[in-house]
Amino acid sequence: MISRNISLKPYNTFGLDYKADCLVTIESETEAASFFRDKTFCHEPLLIIGEGSNILFTGDFKGTVIFSRIEEIKVEDKHPRYIIVSVGAGVKWDYFVEWCVSNGYGGVENLSLIPGLTGAAPVQNIGAYGMEVKETITKVKTISIANGSVREFSNEECMFGYRDSIFKRYLKNKFLVTKVFFKLSTIPSFKLDYGILKKEVLKLGEVNLANVRQAVINIRSRNLPDPRIFGNAGSFFKNPVVSMTEANKIIRKYPDIPNYHDDSGGIKLAAGWMIEQCGWKGKRMGDAGIHDRQALVLVNYGNATGRELLALSEKVRQSVQEKFGILLEREVEVI
Repeated sequence: MISRNISLKPYNTFGLDYKADCLVTIESETEAASFFRDKTFCHEPLLIIGEGSNILFTGDFKGTVIFSRIEEIKVEDKHPRYIIVSVGAGVKWDYFVEWCVSNGYGGVENLSLIPGLTGAAPVQNIGAYGMEVKETITKVKTISIANGSVREFSNEECMFGYRDSIFKRYLKNKFLVTKVFFKLSTIPSFKLDYGILKKEVLKLGEVNLANVRQAVINIRSRNLPDPRIFGNAGSFFKNPVVSMTEANKIIRKYPDIPNYHDDSGGIKLAAGWMIEQCGWKGKRMGDAGIHDRQALVLVNYGNATGRELLALSEKVRQSVQEKFGILLEREVEVI
């Protein structure tokens, strides 16, 4: 379906009321292939979005927004200890997590309540509470925007990194994700060592999939604003990963800074803690503000513009760089 001069307010969790020249809703892989073979009836550039939970629009989009409604969950293969499941790009991510938990399949329970659609999960390599989605993805099925051809990317070919993938960098807006294939355990093991997760789970009783999911939901609900009430995109900045040498310098000066060993061999520092130390937690500039319970989150309290939110984020970055010598990288994509 093609819509023209359409409001993007329902398509971004900041709730910003900008317009797009054209919005194309994709219902199937066949429809996607057909559209990309003949794009003459819509304006370029093209922008692929999910629910817009990782996007900050700063004005009207003079081009075509692509939105997937491919909604199917299918068990592709079964083994004694695991299953392979394909999930349509248009399936709400948290619905898929709920489906996994209710069916006894482990691997994504720590990623409960993350907003967005499943097609965006590999693009962003979403992660939370010591788990990243790359750990369960076997392959990603896509359609080429250039010619409508089908291509599958293995886990290795996706070049996953911290909140990163090949689809965010080298192949940005070049392929539409149509399906994501997951390997899920039928005999779950649990990752509970991140933050207070284990403590929260034990409050609920035994360690099982349902209680892990509920614990994550409880923690996120306490600490993060609901985008249906206050527009936001979750964590606006990435936690910076620095060398051991640089980390030691900062830790000597600020011994209370939360830090974690990263798979890259570096040290991951808590961006939210640094932002809070700079005095930004709970601050507002008009209707653009920093959340009062989680300093990583920028909030639209009503009528903030995208440019006002971006300007606030730049002031935060400048403060952190001046105090800690680290320039924070945005997790959110600015359009």
